[in-house]
Amino acid sequence: MTPLELVLAGSGLIAGAALVALLFARARRLASLIAVLGAILGGAIGLWGAALVITSGWEGELATGWQVPGGALVIGVDPLSAFFLVPLFVIGPLCALYGRRYLARAVIPAIELDLLLVAMAMVVLARHALLFLVAWEAMTLLAYLLVTREHGDGAVRRAGWAYLIASHVAAIALFALFVALGARTGGALDFGSLARAWHGESAGAVGILVLALFGFGIKAGVIGLHGWLPEAHAAAPSHVSALMSGVLIKLGLYGLLRIAGFVSPGPWFGIVLMVLGVAGAIAGIALALYQKDMKRILAYSSVENIGIALLGLGLGFWARTRGQGALAAIAFGGGLLHIWNHAAMKGLLFLGAGTVVHAVGTREIDRMGGLLGRLPWTGAALIVGALAIAALPPLNGLTGEWLLYRALALVGGLAALCFVRLIGVVLLGTPRGEPARQAHEGGAAMTAPVLILAALCLAAALVAPLLVSSVHAPLTAELGASSRAEVAAAGALLAPLVAVDAGLLAAMVLVASLVLWRWGRARGAETWGCGYAAPSARMQYTGSGFSAELAARVLPRWLRARVAVRAPEGPFPRSASLSSDTGDPVTRGVVEPFLVRCGDRFARLRFFQQGNVHVYLLYIVATAIAALVWVAARDWLVP
Repeated sequence: MTPLELVLAGSGLIAGAALVALLFARARRLASLIAVLGAILGGAIGLWGAALVITSGWEGELATGWQVPGGALVIGVDPLSAFFLVPLFVIGPLCALYGRRYLARAVIPAIELDLLLVAMAMVVLARHALLFLVAWEAMTLLAYLLVTREHGDGAVRRAGWAYLIASHVAAIALFALFVALGARTGGALDFGSLARAWHGESAGAVGILVLALFGFGIKAGVIGLHGWLPEAHAAAPSHVSALMSGVLIKLGLYGLLRIAGFVSPGPWFGIVLMVLGVAGAIAGIALALYQKDMKRILAYSSVENIGIALLGLGLGFWARTRGQGALAAIAFGGGLLHIWNHAAMKGLLFLGAGTVVHAVGTREIDRMGGLLGRLPWTGAALIVGALAIAALPPLNGLTGEWLLYRALALVGGLAALCFVRLIGVVLLGTPRGEPARQAHEGGAAMTAPVLILAALCLAAALVAPLLVSSVHAPLTAELGASSRAEVAAAGALLAPLVAVDAGLLAAMVLVASLVLWRWGRARGAETWGCGYAAPSARMQYTGSGFSAELAARVLPRWLRARVAVRAPEGPFPRSASLSSDTGDPVTRGVVEPFLVRCGDRFARLRFFQQGNVHVYLLYIVATAIAALVWVAARDWLVP
């Protein structure tokens, strides 16, 4: 079988499992098991095909012969497609396995998750604009159904609407994008015709790339277009959040890279991506720094990491237009490697957060504490994920950022503080409530995916040069950035870091072994209480208190939380209060006021809604007459 056939077979097996599970929906245990096994087996087959494409540089297409507007539908795979299929076929099955236990073997969400995997695969495999848009819309709607799983909660409904509205605004931009692309092909909308018609063309590339950046940027969560992301990721079931953050938002970057391959971006495009990347990285982690909701912290961290990937890709485009192949290889290699690394890291963190939320019953970190002793496996995996995403050795988060680290020093420092805060408040200290005292692990189906992703984060750090070298095909073919030798040289830059990581890891294992041995011998001894006779959870730092000083001194005012204080008054005060608004400043200060103004303007048109059928018929007749007059007078009015 060809690699394309393997990918299609894997996707087909996942889709078939979803349909069979639907037939056995009344038998919940059997149906959910079928859906999960289909995702695991189909993912393994699809991953095999994608890996063959990446390692060999194989490309292939399959014309279906199904005639639609713009030509026959075509599907295909190339190294760029395969690069984004790898995290899909790794993270997707793990999320399906986790979800079976997390949602108590619920059948419909398992089926929807399988279909979402297939829709995302078709987005990457589509080689025709119509098929791409249909798959894109299917992906959007299936994700919406999963996000709004707990639709009885008003916050969940709000998050679902925010995601759906943002996604359809993006879809309108993508429709306009493909219409503009098809204007030079005589109506042909297959990707081959679009690439040939626009190859080397830079005159109309500005409008094309602006539309692409807007439409795909919304899905990717680019800063300024990210308003839906923290809402949806916080509201969705945790395994859905892991899939969306690890895979779905990356498809926005895929679309941007695919369209950029049709045209010839000028240096300005790379500069724009770099500016958005730096702004997103700094603002994303700054907003994560004072959130109280555990999943919103991770969601804003996704905005940060999309910014890091954009920075690398933008630098790559700029270097390519300047003819600097070595720099382009380093930048593109760092950006692409970070996409893979972030998929593993964020999948791990969201699944770990799901176990914590499942055990404690809340997402608010100030009501947790002391969970490391009660969730040892999940807690250890979360520490691995936090080290990785804070770009600390010896984990994989540093390998992608190392190639770009001079521009990311501030972001790295803030990220380290953010996840020290998260781990310290959630896992360490003493429990802050009875649910935290009663917490326990969620079972093998929830623990195994977390540990697998933690192992991937560790392994990816130790084989980073190999991973960079393995993506030479998308770098040299689709992105046209560098020669294979330049890509290999970029990977070689990570060799010293890998040596340091290996040595540090060995030292950590040795120290941990000694500590465990010593702890085992000293079991029963009490920890010194620093003079406190009866310490309590109230003596611990809260999440807000941990970061308050840095946020006040480092972050600009518009990025800080809004704090309202009513101080006690008089010699015998009766009350005082403190409230903190941690809402998104872009949504709060830009998007919502804009929507309110638009709503006010459209409200003035309500007089057209007369509620009278005769008036509506009059509108139709008047519109038809106006159209006929225009058709009759067009040749005379327009020379």
